[in-house]
Amino acid sequence: MMIPEKEKHVILQGHASKELRKVEGKSIRCCVTSPPYWGLRDYDHENQIGGEDSPEKFVQNLVEVFSEVHRVLADDGTFWLNIGDSYASYRDSKMASQTMSKGNNRGMRTVGGANNRNPKVLKDAGIKHKELCGIPWKVAFALQKFGWYLRQDIIWHKENPMPESVKDRCTRSHEYLFLLTKKDKYYYNNEAIKELALDGTKKNKRDVWTTQTSKFRGGHFATFPKTLIEPCILAGSEEGDIILDPFNGSGTTGIVAMNNKRKYIGCDLNSVYIEIAEKRIASEVFKSTLF
Repeated sequence: MMIPEKEKHVILQGHASKELRKVEGKSIRCCVTSPPYWGLRDYDHENQIGGEDSPEKFVQNLVEVFSEVHRVLADDGTFWLNIGDSYASYRDSKMASQTMSKGNNRGMRTVGGANNRNPKVLKDAGIKHKELCGIPWKVAFALQKFGWYLRQDIIWHKENPMPESVKDRCTRSHEYLFLLTKKDKYYYNNEAIKELALDGTKKNKRDVWTTQTSKFRGGHFATFPKTLIEPCILAGSEEGDIILDPFNGSGTTGIVAMNNKRKYIGCDLNSVYIEIAEKRIASEVFKSTLF
C-alpha cells in the first residue's frame, strides 16, 4: 500500500501493528509520533494501547507496533518518539496512574476511575506508592533491546505545563522526545534546524526544546504542538518524502508534514478521530505548498 498518485496523504483505520503491514517496507523516511500514555485516558476502544494492566504489557505492545515502524522505515530514516511518564497512586487498595498529559485533557474519560490496577501488579514490578514509574525509559530500553539505535533523549520543556497541587515535589514541566534510528548512519539535516546564537550566528540545535503545549478544541484531548514536530520533520526528511504517525490522533503530524511539502501516512483506531483529523487537514494544510 502506498499513497494514491493524486493524493498527498492517507489515514488507515485500525490497530497500528496490523495496519502498518499494508505499508511497503523501507518506504517511510521519517516517523514522528506520540502514543497514548499508560493509564491516562480511555479512548473508547477495546484494543487501545494505554489501558494495560501493567507497564510491562504497555511496553510490550508499543514494541510490537514499533517493530512494524522499523520494517517500513528506510535504512537511513529516523524515528522520533514523544512519551510521558506516570506516577503510581494507591487508592482504596487499588492503583491509578497519574500521568503527565501532552496537551489538553478535554473529551476523554480517565482510565483511573474505571480501570484501576491491582496494586500487587505494581508491587511485583517493583513500583511503590507515589513512585515515578519510569515509563519513557522502560520503552526506550526495550526498543534498544529490539534493535533500534537510541541516539538521543531530547527534553521537551513546556512553557505552560499543567498545574499540579503537589507539595512534596516540583511541578513537572517536561517530557521526553527520543531519537531512534535503524543504523548508525542516517539522514539528518543539521542545517535545517540550527538556532540563532546571541551574536546572530547559527549554532547546532540544543537538546532542550522549549515550546508551549497545544490547545485544540476539536474533540481529541491530546495534541502535541506543531513547533515540537517541525524540527523532527525538517531534520529527518527531504521534500517529497513520506512521513508516518502510527498514532494519528488529531492529525498534527500530517499537517506539519504536508505544509513542509512531504507526504503523510497516519493510522488510528477510532473513526471519530480520523474524521477530526481529515477536517483539520482540509482546513490547515496550505494548498499552495503542495507539490
